[in-house]
Amino acid sequence: MITGKFFHREKEIMSIRNIIKILFLYFSYIYLWPAYLLYKFASHDTKYLIDSDIEEMNHRLRLQQSLLYYILYRKPYRNLFYYRLGHKSRLISWYLQPYSNFYINVKDGIGKNAFVLNHPYCTIMNAQKVGDFFTCCHLTTLGNAMHGRDDLVPIIGNNVSIGANVTIIGNITIGDNVVIGAGSVVVKDIPSNSVVVGNPAKRICSLDEYLDN
Repeated sequence: MITGKFFHREKEIMSIRNIIKILFLYFSYIYLWPAYLLYKFASHDTKYLIDSDIEEMNHRLRLQQSLLYYILYRKPYRNLFYYRLGHKSRLISWYLQPYSNFYINVKDGIGKNAFVLNHPYCTIMNAQKVGDFFTCCHLTTLGNAMHGRDDLVPIIGNNVSIGANVTIIGNITIGDNVVIGAGSVVVKDIPSNSVVVGNPAKRICSLDEYLDN
């Protein structure tokens, strides 16, 4: 008799949980509907870039989630999403607020498959251009070499991975397939297929050598 009451009580609790879950999903759907509409009616190129970002996030995080999941649960991703949308993002950013300590000002665009960590704390991306498959960690600064000179900002190539607490400043170019170690300060051009570390950053080996070790 006691066992029967116990299982009956468990069924009631499960039913309540399911109802709460359904209500949460329902209201989340309404909450995120404007964001989905902005994505749906974006240009083909914009949707392609957003889709590539989601693909990269799922690959890196070993998830199989949708755009709406990242907007709802991973607040820093909103910054990249709003950057992709441009001025239209103002329609929703007032209530779906972006991550306050993550700033993106890339003049000529960010390439496909950008990866945003869940904690890009105090990260500033002020660059001329950022290539495909870009990854950075927290405390990253891409910026100008002189206050008031927004033309003196870096160009980042394809497949560049930047560690935590890295500073890249000035009118310099980071080539393709580059790894920049944590704590590095980069003030000069970095050739493609390089691994650099230090302050000031210096090339320590090629990317192939780094991957072989």
